[in-house]
Amino acid sequence: MPVAQFAGCRGWGYDGVLPYCPHRVYGGPEGLKRLVDAAHERDLMVVLDVVYNHFGPDGNFLHAYAPEFFDHDRQTPWGDAIRFAAPQVRAFFIENALYWLQEFRLDGLRLDAIDQILDTSDKPVLEELAERVRSDVADRPVHLTTEDERNIIHLHPRDPDGHPLLHTAEWNDDIHHAAHALATGESEGYYRDFASDAIGCLLRGLSEGFIFQGEPYSPWSNRARGVRSVTQPPAAFVDFLQNHDQVGNRAFGERLSILADPRTIELLTAVLLLNPQIPLLFMGEEYGETRPFLFFTDFTGDLADSVREGRRREFAAFAAFADAGDRQSIPDPNDPTTFEACHLDWDRAETPEGRARLALVERLLTVRRTEIAPRLRGTTAMRAIARRAGDRAFDIAWHLGEITFRIVANFAETAVTVETLAPTAKVVFESVEGAGDALIEGRVDGRSLVAIRQSG
Repeated sequence: MPVAQFAGCRGWGYDGVLPYCPHRVYGGPEGLKRLVDAAHERDLMVVLDVVYNHFGPDGNFLHAYAPEFFDHDRQTPWGDAIRFAAPQVRAFFIENALYWLQEFRLDGLRLDAIDQILDTSDKPVLEELAERVRSDVADRPVHLTTEDERNIIHLHPRDPDGHPLLHTAEWNDDIHHAAHALATGESEGYYRDFASDAIGCLLRGLSEGFIFQGEPYSPWSNRARGVRSVTQPPAAFVDFLQNHDQVGNRAFGERLSILADPRTIELLTAVLLLNPQIPLLFMGEEYGETRPFLFFTDFTGDLADSVREGRRREFAAFAAFADAGDRQSIPDPNDPTTFEACHLDWDRAETPEGRARLALVERLLTVRRTEIAPRLRGTTAMRAIARRAGDRAFDIAWHLGEITFRIVANFAETAVTVETLAPTAKVVFESVEGAGDALIEGRVDGRSLVAIRQSG
């Protein structure tokens, strides 16, 4: 999440006001450098979230001394849009991206909500930024990921070998929404268009990238959303079952571990980690963390009151908070106890449940490392065959280089019929012992998942 200086001592980072200044509570510039060095010593990459679509509401005075920095005729959810048509403004943000990558040796950036970056220049700023990064940081791989609710692909072109020319990948909210609707049965808000056929939606996303590829998306505005994405490689999509937004933007910050049964979560975790798109695990998800992750800030005075009441108004459209009195139970973002409730419970990782979940994740990542990751570089498009198997099961196979990697998953209680196991196939993962044997008879048992590798 973002580390640029923001008001107060605690916050998500999306209210940053000094984009070149790592926040003092994180240790400032030297603290960030030590963190990156320590990660690199352990063969870990560090990707930083950056916010180029707005400034925070407290502490930024650009409006006072440089009003031309903003386009007052265009609005974003946070006020006047930033005027990227101005050369000085473009340079400010492009140089900021290079600053993080060169000064701190970061391995990549995640660009927040780029659908709110309004730029009609002949060379859009997001294209120019990526081109500069590719040309100026050429000594190592750099990953540029984008968050964008529009489901677009034009910022993620590839060369014939599949190497990114501009941005590397896009966060795939569609996969999350379908998986969440499948696991919880929720159908309010943006889950509405996924809940009626969660398995069908999930199957399309896993096999083609986006779920919405030009169809109307009714929860927002009934406008067409998305473009055809099957031409993109699997590595162009970042999938997740949870992240800071999807957990923290719930009224009480509940994780999936609170909302769904453990077996369903285990099956979805296997789908996440064994499909060829890039998986993301939210902090603590690897051992089944149950503590909430809430929206928290450190504002004071009128701004604190405004944020508190605004947060509660956001949930007025949900049935559980239609009554104003019920909305008063939503935690105050400015209360220190709201932040403190989000601290990870590291002891849970040592419980029987925590150790079992961690062992599952380790097994899945081992399969991914040996069977999937080495073949992603040569996979230049979403080459998959997807089949429904009843209302709550699917059978999907991806062509990855010289092999076909197949997942058969059944979220229903009873067995369903699927294609039998090929003679050359090898079961590389089964969620329960014997699940692979059932495939020999053309059956996948209830509440089980099997992953198979076969030649060709």
